[in-house]
Amino acid sequence: MTVEVGTELPELVVRVTRADLVRYAGASGDFNPIHWNDRVATEVGLPGVIAHGMFTMGIAARAVTRWTGDPAALAEYHVRFGRPVVVPDDERGAEVTVRGKVGALLDDGRARVDLTVTSEGEKVLSLARAIVRLA
Repeated sequence: MTVEVGTELPELVVRVTRADLVRYAGASGDFNPIHWNDRVATEVGLPGVIAHGMFTMGIAARAVTRWTGDPAALAEYHVRFGRPVVVPDDERGAEVTVRGKVGALLDDGRARVDLTVTSEGEKVLSLARAIVRLA
């Protein structure tokens, strides 16, 4: 694979449903009711039930590891949480879209990948960057 500054990763679109949130809560042990109870979520000022931040972060990392073909190639990963992914209580859930582009080639055979992660047209992760080892 030839990689240069500006190389774009394939777009990844993931649907997140309430059932996904339940599975993630079980796997992570994070049973905070803002991730499954509308009443609690709105009482604390959220627009509704939101996806776990680390779940959203994991979706974005998946776009990078699919592109590299090797999860171990992901050497560093940083994000800031911008907006929550609001997950409606319906069959469609929320859509999370991940786009990435190589922003820099580093001297040590690695590349910086800049990610744009959105849901419903709003950026949900900011300053999302991954450092990957190139084959």
